[in-house]
Amino acid sequence: MITRRILFLAAPALAVSPVVAATQPDESLATTPLVGDVEEILARKSLVVAMPGFASPPFFGGSSDTLQGIDADTSQQLADALGVKLVLDRSSPTFDGAVALIEQGRADIVVAKLSRTLSRARNISYSRPYAQLSHALIINRVRFAILANGRQPEEVVRAFDGELGVIAGSSFEYYARNNFTKAKVRTFLTWQELVAAVRDGHVDAAYRDDLEIKRLLHEDPSLTIVARSVTLTDLTDTIAIGVRRGSPHLLEFVNLFLELSGRDKPMTADELVNRYLRKA
Repeated sequence: MITRRILFLAAPALAVSPVVAATQPDESLATTPLVGDVEEILARKSLVVAMPGFASPPFFGGSSDTLQGIDADTSQQLADALGVKLVLDRSSPTFDGAVALIEQGRADIVVAKLSRTLSRARNISYSRPYAQLSHALIINRVRFAILANGRQPEEVVRAFDGELGVIAGSSFEYYARNNFTKAKVRTFLTWQELVAAVRDGHVDAAYRDDLEIKRLLHEDPSLTIVARSVTLTDLTDTIAIGVRRGSPHLLEFVNLFLELSGRDKPMTADELVNRYLRKA
């Protein structure tokens, strides 16, 4: 049995960072794979960044014309450092779909709160992490009490065998099947649908990182009436930039950029809360 360090808590939400605008990908990219490394990016005068079409503040959000967040800023600054224009491909509805864009040669990098997983690492390269979050659950109180049947909450979480909701195509779908082998994993297209399922008692719990759980409970305090949060402090989710395989110079450039811009020390959820806390 896996020993879990568990913390039951709730915390506040985050604000997004300044607006970034970028051009959209040329349709030819869908049929003409990108090749080469930094030299090829400089020759075409554009950096193609894959980012899912949904919002995940404070990392990315807003529309294609008014993109906001940490990853939006990072994408623009990387393009500026290369002296090329930023081209965003937000066609994917999932994180895995954004990764597929660089696997297919349709984008150079993924900058999108991308979790490092071994399955993805088979096909792409990762930069050094710039954020490190803990895994967390948001649990329906009534369903959890029934599931516990008198057992201590920590014991129930360690050997969780209820219905566990995750976002389809996210790292937490992978984590759920590996970290909670007894759970019945259910996938949802969006975080909003998953949260609604927890609120309405259609699943026992939702599985994501502690930053998202803290932000959720601050934005919707009424959720604490029907749900509670659990942070799994021994399980971490490291966030990095995904780089097209076979581009060692680009990977070196991205890592140097992170170092020189002060992003080489991974931010925690608490640091993100403190830095991007929405002011009243």
